Amino acid sequence: MKNNFFLPKDDKGNWIYIDPKFDGGISGREFYDENNGYTFLWQVQQDIPGLKKLMGGNDAFEARLDQLFREPLGRSKYEFWSKFPDATGLVGQYSMGNEPSFHIPYLYNYTKSLWNTQKRIRLLLDAWFKDKIYGIPGDEDGGGMSAFVVFSYMGFYPVTPGLPVYTIGSPLFSEVTIDLPNKKQFRLTANKCSVVNKYIQSAKLNGKPLSTPWFTHDQLISGGHLELEMGPIPNKKWGIPADVNDIFITYW
Repeated sequence: MKNNFFLPKDDKGNWIYIDPKFDGGISGREFYDENNGYTFLWQVQQDIPGLKKLMGGNDAFEARLDQLFREPLGRSKYEFWSKFPDATGLVGQYSMGNEPSFHIPYLYNYTKSLWNTQKRIRLLLDAWFKDKIYGIPGDEDGGGMSAFVVFSYMGFYPVTPGLPVYTIGSPLFSEVTIDLPNKKQFRLTANKCSVVNKYIQSAKLNGKPLSTPWFTHDQLISGGHLELEMGPIPNKKWGIPADVNDIFITYW
C-alpha cells in the first residue's frame, strides 16, 4: 500500500503514481478492473485485521469507510462514467452497481460503529433496488447482485468467501424461514422491523444472547432461530466484540 491506496508497480518494481480515482485507461483496466482504487482498497476480505493495521488501526479504518461514501468524483459525471461505465449506483466513491463493492458496507461490523452497517445497508437497498422501472443499478454478473439483495433483505451476508461466517445487517423482513435438509429450518425474526426501526437493539440465537454481529454457517445449517429486537435509534453498545480478530483466528 502506497499513499494509503493499493497502487501499481512497473516491471522494475518501482511505484507508478496514479490518481486512484481516475487513472488506468478504459474501466481502469491498466491498474484495476471496472472500478477505481477507491473500490479496490477494500478487496482484502481474507485479512481484514491486516488491512486495518495497514490503514493505521480501527479508527483510521472506520474514517476511511466514512470518507468512501462522501468522497466526490472530482469531475463531471459524464467524464467519470465515460471511463468507468461499470461504476454505477454511486454514493460518493462507493459503487453499488458492481461486484467488488458488495461487501464494503458490511465492513463497519469490524469497527466500533457497526450500527453504520445497518444504516448503510438500508439506505443502499432503498436507493438502488426499488420494485420500479429502474430495477437494479448495475451489471448482474452470474446473479451476484441479486444474491446481495436476497442476503441483505434477510439480514446477513458472507463477507469473506471461504470463511463460513455470516455478518448481520438490517433485515427488511420481520420473519424469514430458510428450509434446510432433513426438514430442518433456520428462522430469523426481526421484531418491530420497519423503515424507521432499522437498528438492532439486541439479539438472541436459539434463545441465548448473541453479543457479536455474526453467526456461523454450522449454526445456520443446524437449524435454529436468530431473533433481533429492532428500534429507531442505534444501540451503540450491541455487538461490539472484544477482539474482531477472533473470527479469523477461529477459522484460519
